[in-house]
Amino acid sequence: MDNLSDTLKKLKITAVDKTEDSLEGCLDCLLQALAQNNEGRSAVDQAGGAQIVIDHLRSLCSITDPANEKLLTVFCGMLMNYSNENDSLQAQLINMGVIPTLVKLLGIHCQNAALTEMCLVAFGNLAELESSKEQFASTNIAEELVKLFKKQIEHDKREMIFEVLAPLAENDAIKLQLVEAGLVECLLEIVQQKVDSDKEDDITELKTGSDLMVLLLLGDESMQKLFEGGKGSVFQRVLSWIPSNNHQLQLAGALAIANFARNDANCIHMVDNGIVEKLMDLLDRHVEDGNVTVQHAALSALRNLAIPVINKAKMLSAGVTEAVLKFLKSEMPPVQFKLLGTLRMLIDAQAEAAEQLGKNVKLVERLVEWCEAKDHAGVMGESNRLLSALIRHSKSKDVIKTIVQSGGIKHLVTMATSEHVIMQNEALVALALIAALELGTAEKDLESAKLVQILHRLLADERSAPEIKYNSMVLICALMGSECLHKEVQDLAFLDVVSKLRSHENKSVAQQASLTEQRLTVES
Repeated sequence: MDNLSDTLKKLKITAVDKTEDSLEGCLDCLLQALAQNNEGRSAVDQAGGAQIVIDHLRSLCSITDPANEKLLTVFCGMLMNYSNENDSLQAQLINMGVIPTLVKLLGIHCQNAALTEMCLVAFGNLAELESSKEQFASTNIAEELVKLFKKQIEHDKREMIFEVLAPLAENDAIKLQLVEAGLVECLLEIVQQKVDSDKEDDITELKTGSDLMVLLLLGDESMQKLFEGGKGSVFQRVLSWIPSNNHQLQLAGALAIANFARNDANCIHMVDNGIVEKLMDLLDRHVEDGNVTVQHAALSALRNLAIPVINKAKMLSAGVTEAVLKFLKSEMPPVQFKLLGTLRMLIDAQAEAAEQLGKNVKLVERLVEWCEAKDHAGVMGESNRLLSALIRHSKSKDVIKTIVQSGGIKHLVTMATSEHVIMQNEALVALALIAALELGTAEKDLESAKLVQILHRLLADERSAPEIKYNSMVLICALMGSECLHKEVQDLAFLDVVSKLRSHENKSVAQQASLTEQRLTVES
């Protein structure tokens, strides 16, 4: 350690005289110090070693003779040893502006395999940090990496580049730069070359390449650029992956469609051009002992496509609900979650479809079962929301009877206490419809689920949203038609709570409070 500060001083001086022998000797000492890991690192850190090394890299960057390139490689190696698996030291290097220097190095010395490799390892380390992404985006890293990638034929070298591309491609600006630099064409070529191979390296590369392709589609700008109004060659190529026999390609194809389906115009175009039938065929191939990730991806795509109003009727008449219901027996929460979301999107404002599904006893019983899936909050939430949606969109007595008989009422009452206002509201609207259409059938379940007490709590709680207070009062009025529930309302002194709400700042709440107060007074 004593030699270290001398070494760093020498390094500072050699930055001026640039004699290679003295530089190499200094570097040997430095690398030895860093080999002692934490102790060495902190000594280099305290002596400002990183800045000295970065200054050397900058001054030597443009010289391409072999001896200098060897020095540059060692300098890069030193920075890697220094910052390896240490977030704060990596952040320090980023703040010192090492990224533009390393990108420049890569561009100038792309013929030198050892130096290129060292730059890639450095990028891999630094790209994991969020703070690096902005700096990378301000360089021509995308162009340099794609140029390098096109030249590589060795699997290991390509893997190294992939390891840098994946974290960088999480940044939307860099996604677009990579698309503009032609990375997608490279990835499509890899897919074409490797799709029929059973060699392990090729299978890995096919997976990495198609995964990266899907990642590039997560950026709105990069996705739209590749969609090209549905005419883009990339979009067409991705479509051809869906009927493929390769599971990885089916998966990537379905995920890519889900990513393209992130705005209404794209969704409408895809549905009009037959994508739904392709996805249904894919799902059909995976009903029995199918691939769970493919099921999940195809359902995700169908769910997104069902969001625009104009697509719902088209998808319903294409038979999407029947295709989706084949997965009701799935025991996989991710598949259950997407299945529920797809059905909920499809029946939104589609009364006939909601009624048809709501009378499907098998479906309703499964929903009630999933409403108790406490280990899977997403599945539980979506099941509750679909139960409520079946009632709200169908407004059908038969649907309500089916849900009552299957034991679904208690879940709708619990849903009214959700921490999410949107779910509370959906539950209250569904319960108000039950009270208006089938109170006699549901009253026992409403009573045992303690609905009246819950409504009292929601109205008394100052934190309840205005729409929750409003719908709770509408529901109280509807419950007066049941003798046992009416008695509960009287016992709980609702008048006090409701009369306070007449002066509520929200006009609708204040008006409803007056109406409710009149109703309670007349019927007391």
